Amino acid sequence: MRQGGRALVAMSGGVDSSAAVYILKEQGYECVGVTMKLFSSQPGDIEDAREAARRMGIPHHVLDCSEQFRREVVQPFADAYERGETPNPCVLCNRALKFGLLLDKAEELGCDYLATGHYARIVEESGAFRLAKAADLSRDQSYVLYPIPRERLGRVLFPLGGLSKDQAREIAARAGFPNARKRDSQDICFIPDGDYLSFLERYAGKAYPEGDIVDMSGRVVGRHRGAAGLTIGQRRGVGVSSDRRIYVCAKCMADNTVTVGPEEALYSRGCAVRGWNWLVDAPSAPFGALAKTRYRQREQPVTVRPESGEVRLEFGQPQRAVTPGQSAVLYDERGTVLGGGIIASVWE
Repeated sequence: MRQGGRALVAMSGGVDSSAAVYILKEQGYECVGVTMKLFSSQPGDIEDAREAARRMGIPHHVLDCSEQFRREVVQPFADAYERGETPNPCVLCNRALKFGLLLDKAEELGCDYLATGHYARIVEESGAFRLAKAADLSRDQSYVLYPIPRERLGRVLFPLGGLSKDQAREIAARAGFPNARKRDSQDICFIPDGDYLSFLERYAGKAYPEGDIVDMSGRVVGRHRGAAGLTIGQRRGVGVSSDRRIYVCAKCMADNTVTVGPEEALYSRGCAVRGWNWLVDAPSAPFGALAKTRYRQREQPVTVRPESGEVRLEFGQPQRAVTPGQSAVLYDERGTVLGGGIIASVWE
């Protein structure tokens, strides 16, 4: 078990990263706090992080990452929606900023490790480091952490990996952090009101055109106010009256149509995944594993077929609302992350 050393701790201003500092200090690490300034509406979070660092007696830096955040997270997020995908910006941020830029910053500041308040674990097996699920499965965030480069796992610390959220709050309260009872954010950090379409229109400087909503036979059954604002599997707010439940089943951005249908039309037998990041030795032959295609989904058995430029997943049972732009992440039976990537396409 790694013990001691100098750790750069990513401090968002929330309770989790503050508790992470306390734990690391207790374990003998020399800590340096850093808060990424990502957009203009963060003054309260930065002050909360600065106060937690002051209480722990550690230096604190604010790193202006606003341009990198716009370029590496917000712009790809908007581009993906324009392609008809549903991206996960936390994955983009983890890949480019938290475990890219901040790991580089840790090295620049002479730190041995980068620590964050994520609920996940880094385990060592036969001299190799692996990403694994958190002890508290209800808080596990390993699904969004698969982009960490394999060769950098040994430099990452997740102090909360063995704790529950309540335990993290108790630690923060014991340390006297004013953010100990701070509410968790439930929405994308740069879209706090959850209105994705309005954000995309403001960001792009244009209004998305209305278009037809069609049923599975192609019959027009309604109008949408922007296909980019709807996602596969969505039921509420679609804008179609029906005597049964209907869901968004497909989007065609080329002709600006949204297809709706019954729940059974949402199921897929497999998907192709691009931008794959292996966290274990890359296999060359098909093998069996467990996969998640959504953050809150339980893992499902799949056959994995590595191919040139992508990975193909064949589900043991058809899966609901497998959505291009979301991530597919593989696990073994022990909860170790094998790798992951972005869903490019699905098939029935």
